[in-house]
Amino acid sequence: MEAFRVFRVTAVAEAFSWTGLLVGMYLKHVSHTTEAGVWLFGRIHGALFVAYLVATLWVARAERWSLWRTAFALLASIPPLTTLIFERWVSKRRSTPDPEPAAA
Repeated sequence: MEAFRVFRVTAVAEAFSWTGLLVGMYLKHVSHTTEAGVWLFGRIHGALFVAYLVATLWVARAERWSLWRTAFALLASIPPLTTLIFERWVSKRRSTPDPEPAAA
């Protein structure tokens, strides 16, 4: 699988896991309903966070990103949903577009 595609998938998945974790934290700390959301999405988000970091380093090497772009990509993993914003930004500025799917 192509490095940029793995990066895109992990960036979007990491953002969705952040959303689930934020909902879980609301249910635990604000409404005092359940801790299940934090338990489940904490684990999912942790795994996707690591996967995003690995995918970022892989695509940065494969596409020869600058140190600045790589640093911003890694820093985007910290605030909620920022990986999604960064992924959209870098997709628009990518030098090699995704190949067109083969016609059936």
